[in-house]
Amino acid sequence: MTLVLAALVIWIVASWVNVKLSRSKAHNTLLVRFLVPFIFGVTILVAWELLVRGLDIPGVILPPPSTIATRFAASTDILWLDFLQTFAKGALSGYIIGCGAAFLTAILIDRVPFLQLGLLPVGNFVAALPIVGIAPILVMWFGFDWQSKAAVVVVMVFFPMLVNCVQGLADTDHMQRDLMKTYAASYTDTLLKLRLPAAMPFIFNGLKISTTSALIGAIVAEFFGSPIVGMGFRISTEVGKLGLDMVWAEITVAAIAGSLFYGVVAAIEKGVTFWHPSQRD
Repeated sequence: MTLVLAALVIWIVASWVNVKLSRSKAHNTLLVRFLVPFIFGVTILVAWELLVRGLDIPGVILPPPSTIATRFAASTDILWLDFLQTFAKGALSGYIIGCGAAFLTAILIDRVPFLQLGLLPVGNFVAALPIVGIAPILVMWFGFDWQSKAAVVVVMVFFPMLVNCVQGLADTDHMQRDLMKTYAASYTDTLLKLRLPAAMPFIFNGLKISTTSALIGAIVAEFFGSPIVGMGFRISTEVGKLGLDMVWAEITVAAIAGSLFYGVVAAIEKGVTFWHPSQRD
């Protein structure tokens, strides 16, 4: 029980420190904004370690972070190959294709309004399909390599990106559009100089939502068939062998990759939409 009590004390102390930091006058500084989530994350890992060992929880149910870190360090070559297969090939390629196709479709819908009545309901129908239902079909269509995973990702990211793009392109009022008409601006000029800049916050919102969906879709698709490499393949096989430390190592890689991917898109958004109120300090 000593380790359990230690975990409780550490949690209480760390929570008190975080509350004090978040309420201090320097709460909006870069240092405090980094320290609060850092302390919270470290506290979770320490409490996890102490509780698992203090309560003597079997490793096949929940391994401690130290065991996961040891397995991670010993399997970096495997984890790297799995990352390249799942993220770099499947998730990233499907993300680019799906988001690009959604963007072009949104412009087509904006140009030909009656398509909004036909394409959006179809997109909504496809988005409502369960991933565990369409993944086996796409694996059979496109094979067991990364191409089928990219196809699953395309299906997952297309509709969220399409809805955000369509909404963004409509986010200009009549006065702004009428002003462009008085300048004799063509549709292309209006699109490039007015509507696309105004739509950028919506477009990046769709891009950020799609970052996590892309990685999840690629991993889940690998459960239904893949070569002997990939995060989803590794997780499914290691669960069968009760290698939960390797499963958590793969989850760690997925979490880091997804967070960095989201962060890169958010950083690009900050540079492109610096004029928007949401980006101002």
